[in-house]
Amino acid sequence: MKKVIADVGAHYDLLIEENNDPVRDPVVLQEYMDLWDGRLFLEMLELNPSKSVLEIGVGTGRLAVRTAPCCRHLTGIDMSAKTIERAQENLREYSNISLICNDFLTHSFSEMFDVIYSSLTMMHFPDKALVIGKMSSLLNDDGILCISIDKNQSEWIDMGNRKVRIYPDTPEEIVTIAGQAGLKTKRVLEIENAYLLAFAK
Repeated sequence: MKKVIADVGAHYDLLIEENNDPVRDPVVLQEYMDLWDGRLFLEMLELNPSKSVLEIGVGTGRLAVRTAPCCRHLTGIDMSAKTIERAQENLREYSNISLICNDFLTHSFSEMFDVIYSSLTMMHFPDKALVIGKMSSLLNDDGILCISIDKNQSEWIDMGNRKVRIYPDTPEEIVTIAGQAGLKTKRVLEIENAYLLAFAK
């Protein structure tokens, strides 16, 4: 079978068509995904009912179902239309969520946020400085930015029938870029499959 090189949006649209939805996974698979973020990552967000939150790469809502009950308002952005449609279904019980189908880098946000987080999304951006600079610009004073990055340094996601080009990250690189964007490193934590990084404005 010939492999197709897919763009990011098309890849995540196809995942929905293939019925790949982490929100609806069995518990054992949900626990497996926690090896990239999970409880420790959620604690780093320092959520409370007064905070406005932005998730970059909200997907089908795997993390949003856990963060939405703990904040005033959650905005989720993702570039896959089919993924956002599924997220709307998965998150319909929450009235404090806004979902946006767009590219984070080109979308014009109308508000600032107390917390911004992203798990396993940085690998899709070749220009890390541009992304972190925009994240920083959207943070309120004393705001928190949390990022989970995959330890895998492969340049491809290989799905068997298609490949997706990615741009691996290292914690050292992200810390350096965040400092250049005016952010202070709060914590760098190594867990089984990822590094968790927290920064303050």
